[in-house]
Amino acid sequence: MISVEEALARVLALATPMPVETVPLAAAAGRWMAKAAEARRTQPPFASSAMDGYAVQGPAATGARFRVIGESAAGHGFAGSVGPGEAARIFTGAPVPDGATQVVLQEDVTRDGNDIVIATASANANIRQAGDDFAAGFRLQPRRISASDVALLAAMNLAEVPAHRRPVVAIIATGDELVMPGDTPDPDQIIASNSFAIKALAEGVGAEARLLPIARDTEASLRAVFALAEGADLVVTIGGASVGDHDLVAKVATDLGMERAFYKISMRPGKPLMAGRLNGMPMLGLPGNPVSAIVCAHLFLLPLLRAMQGEPAPAPAPRRAVLGADVAPTGPRTHYMRARIEDGVVTAFDRQDSALLSVLAEANALLIRPLGDGARKAGEAADYLPI
Repeated sequence: MISVEEALARVLALATPMPVETVPLAAAAGRWMAKAAEARRTQPPFASSAMDGYAVQGPAATGARFRVIGESAAGHGFAGSVGPGEAARIFTGAPVPDGATQVVLQEDVTRDGNDIVIATASANANIRQAGDDFAAGFRLQPRRISASDVALLAAMNLAEVPAHRRPVVAIIATGDELVMPGDTPDPDQIIASNSFAIKALAEGVGAEARLLPIARDTEASLRAVFALAEGADLVVTIGGASVGDHDLVAKVATDLGMERAFYKISMRPGKPLMAGRLNGMPMLGLPGNPVSAIVCAHLFLLPLLRAMQGEPAPAPAPRRAVLGADVAPTGPRTHYMRARIEDGVVTAFDRQDSALLSVLAEANALLIRPLGDGARKAGEAADYLPI
């Protein structure tokens, strides 16, 4: 068995960044931007009013009187200029007229026909200067594009961005015991749940996921389903990677040309993890137990998908908290315990069996218990991964 760290390094070595394509801005959220984007316009492009009020040559003293000579609205600026003793009615976001240096809030004036009188003086200019946000030529560095980034890119006057293509993941659940949700299982069958979680996790980091038919415990069935993965960028199998009589994934994958990077890692849950390259395509063989499969997906599949999209630091980043309860020694494998993190305190659940999805659904963290570590008391520091 190899360590988690070595296994992750070998998994990431399988990654080849996806080709770059041009993506419409409306479809860019969640994509990894392939190169820096450069603003084609200054924002704001002109001095604009931050409030509704009157644009004047300031400072406007209490009792000062100004004659209103025009109006400036968003999208409809005032074409003239404002001189001493003159004002232009102005609205939020509208261009500040030439000559004006201050916007007096509408609630701070009294209007009398075409005149206004300053009722309350203020030193605030209430003007957003041109380029307050960014100037033309500003560069947004590569990143996974968020909703806020989309707004920024739009303000930069960019209708499209270069992004790495979404990797296509073919997901193969294996086992005679599995039936799809909604079907009627035989007394000795269970519902296939893992593949749906793996699909959701993959899509959550930007991949496109294809659920292939369940592969039954025969070489012929496995070969047939593997053939359906043609055209994918990554194949993920679930179950069948152990050494039992019905665990055929490793044999069939090897027969089909898989070059194995490793098999088995010193962690729990998730010891029977397999990775390699199948005819040039990365392959990850996840364990069949539900929690094992999902924990391994967090630790290995998601970093692999992030690396395939060009993310420079794809590995999970542990965080630090204090233990909310005592924990036992770990033994010879690193233990990723389902836990809750709240207010800087991480508490492992009492039940840690790798088949308990109900416990996993309540967890928002994996408490990391290093291999060979002794018992730890509540209040001691510990590492965890948010999930």
